[in-house]
Amino acid sequence: MGGREPLRDDLVAVARVARTRGTRGEVVADLLTDFPERFDGLERLIAIAPNGDLHALIVADHWFHQGRLVLKFVGYERIEAAQSLVGCTLAVPEAECVPLGEGEFYEWQLQGCRVETVAGEELGRVRAVWHTGGTPNLIVDSTREHGRDYLIPLAEEICIEIDVGRKLIRIDAPEGLLEL
Repeated sequence: MGGREPLRDDLVAVARVARTRGTRGEVVADLLTDFPERFDGLERLIAIAPNGDLHALIVADHWFHQGRLVLKFVGYERIEAAQSLVGCTLAVPEAECVPLGEGEFYEWQLQGCRVETVAGEELGRVRAVWHTGGTPNLIVDSTREHGRDYLIPLAEEICIEIDVGRKLIRIDAPEGLLEL
């Protein structure tokens, strides 16, 4: 698994600008991707301002310093210009996401997936993936009458089919899991 959630339509967050750096328009950003190498050769990013405005950015240079990403953009030559980027989320189009291997997927691809049992009984839709230090869990908003949400371990022996194209996750729930 990797990556983060889509932000607007087909945009996927890869970093968030934390502050300016120096006086030549550089910014320091926190990574929001499991693939820092994706910045090698990256020419463009989309800045999403806190108010939702979008701005296309051309990457002039990037490097890593103390676990954070430092970026220099074309047209941002002074600290005053770079200050406008602080707080922005930096994104790429979904089509430019790093390809994953067979059976791998991004967490944001799971959100909204329909969850059903092997018997075809619909349980609900995935709201989020919750990390607790061990096996991640799917938080599933119930479509059943009782309205109780489900916490489903994202383990191969339970989530026996994940089809992000069809937005479907089929589970083989061990006894008692759905009663918790």
